[in-house]
Amino acid sequence: MSRIYIETTIPSFYYEVRTDATMVARRQWTREWFDRSILFDEIVTSAAVLDELERGTFPGRADAILLIQKITPLQITEDIRQIVREYIDRKLMPADPSGDALHLAIASFYGCEFLATWNCKHLANANKFGAIARVNGKLGLAVPALVTPLELIGTGDENE
Repeated sequence: MSRIYIETTIPSFYYEVRTDATMVARRQWTREWFDRSILFDEIVTSAAVLDELERGTFPGRADAILLIQKITPLQITEDIRQIVREYIDRKLMPADPSGDALHLAIASFYGCEFLATWNCKHLANANKFGAIARVNGKLGLAVPALVTPLELIGTGDENE
C-alpha cells in the first residue's frame, strides 16, 4: 500500500468535461487510476486542495468537491509553512505559498511515496526532480515521486 497525495488537478480531471482527445484521455486515466487506487492505497489530500476547488469556477466543481471531501486531509502545520518558504526562497516552486509549493511540502513532510498531479509544469516535471531531491535532502524530508495518474496505472498484478 502506498501513501499518495493528490493535489487539485486530480479531482478536477476526474470530472473534466472538455471533449478534445487529450482531455478525454486524462479524464479516463484519472478515473481508471483513482477508482482502483482508492481501494488499495492510502489516498490523502489537504485543505489547500479543497480551498482551491471551492475558489474555482468550472463544470464539475461541485462533484470534485464531493470527491475530495471523502479523502483524508493532512494537517497543514507551521513546519510545513517553513518548508514552503524554503521552496519559494530557493525558487524551486512559484511564489504562491498556497499553491504548488504547499502541495509539495505537505507530501514531503508526511512521507508520501507519490504526489499525483496533472501539473506537469511545476510538479510532475523531470527537470525539477533533482533540485527537489537536493532541497528535500538538506531539509531531511522524503522525496515523493511526482507523477501523473497515467504513470500510476497498473494491472494490479505485480507478476504480469
